[in-house]
Amino acid sequence: MRSGDDFRHTIRRGAKGVQPTLVTHVVPGTGGPTSVGFVVSKAVGSAVDRNRVKRQLRHLMRDRIDRLPDGSRVVVRALPAAHGVRSATLAEHLDAALARAGAR
Repeated sequence: MRSGDDFRHTIRRGAKGVQPTLVTHVVPGTGGPTSVGFVVSKAVGSAVDRNRVKRQLRHLMRDRIDRLPDGSRVVVRALPAAHGVRSATLAEHLDAALARAGAR
């Protein structure tokens, strides 16, 4: 997902799952490829810290994308608490947030 309009639509219309380190917004799909976007603000930390969090989240979503309905749109927004958190904790929070948003 690259377009600002796609991000806005997903965040405004999608079901939300909130956890201490991240928030997910999910719009169920109707076919086609599933798209995922990440939002990591400067509040998370320096550029190095933000990129590390993005890499961790991309890796975790790669393992979970097959569980989502085809054509789904997902935005994963990292919160400042995501800085310095272990991948295992992020994985637990991501799974819980996706489940809360209805993307089982």
